[in-house]
Amino acid sequence: MDILRLDNIKIVLVEPAGPLNIGSIARVMKNMGLQQLVLVNPHCDIFSAESQKMAVHAAELLSQATIVQTLTDALEGCQRVVATSARPRRLPIETYPPKQILPWLLDGPTALVFGPEDRGLSNAELYHAQACLQIPTNPAYSALNLAQAVTICCYELRQFTLDHHQGTTEGVPPHYASHHSPSPRELAPFQQKEEFLRAFEAILLEIGYLHPHTAKARMQKLRLMVNRGQLSPQEVAMLRGMIRQVDWKIQSN
Repeated sequence: MDILRLDNIKIVLVEPAGPLNIGSIARVMKNMGLQQLVLVNPHCDIFSAESQKMAVHAAELLSQATIVQTLTDALEGCQRVVATSARPRRLPIETYPPKQILPWLLDGPTALVFGPEDRGLSNAELYHAQACLQIPTNPAYSALNLAQAVTICCYELRQFTLDHHQGTTEGVPPHYASHHSPSPRELAPFQQKEEFLRAFEAILLEIGYLHPHTAKARMQKLRLMVNRGQLSPQEVAMLRGMIRQVDWKIQSN
């Protein structure tokens, strides 16, 4: 039986503002066996006395946390990304409950992304993910505290690894089984896809297909197409080669 690795999953917090939440998240991550905490532009002191108090014996996760300025930096190297949302969005991104989508992250390196306490993830931030996770809560009051949401997800990840180890994973979602075959398909890292999209955007602007005032919206749709395609590194490299050839042809005319 293959070994599922929780330590390959990044827990990414975008612009967290509550030191109590951050300390609590560090603690539950250690409880459940997750090790990679990534903070995007935190709006508080993550090493404050409040954070340390809530972390208790998980203070080392705070000291080892990676701090970056952008979500793109946080997702570097990740092959699969799941974003979280407390409310339905009118976006062409598939939304799943935790039990259905979280096992997909166990073929690392991957990331689970949480938004700021006051607003959640923006639509632009959600477009960086291949899928969206929504915890089924009471519709009358659906918003969970950030630390609570992370706790639920970490527990579900831990529980799935235990069930898998015990051979009790009947009913595993089909999309998980397809990505956990004896020869799992290698997916292109996030950064490789972003480099391709930047090069493609430059070409589309140069030939006039994109215009500066509409480029952002159109590129978000293209990012969704790329994410849904679950491209391999070789496929992305081939697309980059096509773009280089197109650029060479344009420059030589």
